[in-house]
Amino acid sequence: MPARWFQHERMPTVINDLRGYRFFFFSLDRGEPVHIHVAKGHGYAKYWLQPLTLARSRNFRDHELNEIARLVETHRDEIERKWHEHFSRED
Repeated sequence: MPARWFQHERMPTVINDLRGYRFFFFSLDRGEPVHIHVAKGHGYAKYWLQPLTLARSRNFRDHELNEIARLVETHRDEIERKWHEHFSRED
């Protein structure tokens, strides 16, 4: 995805540049359970938060996915809070 897409309001950034990763979600994700998208370089992953589960990934190695999972777990409360703040504004 072009970098300019990440600046769009429909892809709110939750955490930017945490160990080089960008954590975000799509505004169109409203109908899905709480989750987070993660990007770095050409890598991409999506994690469900409850329970913490890797939904899909592309171009990340296993050790990177393990690191991302630890970061998502550490920041889970912040991710969930920002998810609910964002989607409650759209009602």
